[in-house]
Amino acid sequence: MLLINHNTYQKASALNSSNQLVGEAYERVNHFKDYLSLGITNDSLAAENAILRNQLKSSFLDDSLKKRTINDTLRKIQYTYIVARVVNNSIHQRNNYITINRGNKHGVEKGMGVITSSGVVGVVENVSANYASIRSLLHSGTRISASIIPTNAYGSLAWGEDNYNPRIATLRDIPNHIILKKGQKVITSEYSGVFPPGIQIGAIRRTGLKSGDSFLNIEVQLSTDFSTLQYVYVVNNLLYKEKQTLEVQNKTQ
Repeated sequence: MLLINHNTYQKASALNSSNQLVGEAYERVNHFKDYLSLGITNDSLAAENAILRNQLKSSFLDDSLKKRTINDTLRKIQYTYIVARVVNNSIHQRNNYITINRGNKHGVEKGMGVITSSGVVGVVENVSANYASIRSLLHSGTRISASIIPTNAYGSLAWGEDNYNPRIATLRDIPNHIILKKGQKVITSEYSGVFPPGIQIGAIRRTGLKSGDSFLNIEVQLSTDFSTLQYVYVVNNLLYKEKQTLEVQNKTQ
């Protein structure tokens, strides 16, 4: 202490060393605080993304007949999104389910579609007050109407028919006269009432799977990594019940 207090050089050296030690300590503490606050940050970002999704052009219904003269006054919201956090998930079963921390208290209902920022996740199966179980895309009972860009050819996408790889599904019944290439995008089609059209599903991985004389089965690389799911968006199609009621009436006539 006497040496440091009575010699300028030694005093400056000691102060510099202590400042560095204190600075490193603060930096470690801040890193730890940042790590602890990641959950809050992610919750906030996911909620913000849900708000932004509600404002996307694809969330609106176009009531105008002339698409070149679309007015905002002629458009109304068709799809809304509820953000949820994944609290349980399976990917290695024959029929996989996902549990989220949102239920009927938050507006979630059976039959609603579920997506993530990277693509389709599944369909809501059961709902309680605060939770909902999702029938994953990785489930033998899940079927999604999908189309291929830019051909507009559409078929039914299913998982687990040929293998149980959580990153690969099969798109069935594509007309065999359609010219397809590896890497072409696969998206939800206009015929899906559960999902908005144009939601990413994946990309063509293999095209040479025969289904019959007139149709092909396509192997699709899924865009959603189900092993890393954290946040999802439950899709509420505000016109789905009306469409479903009309189609049921048609079947009973």
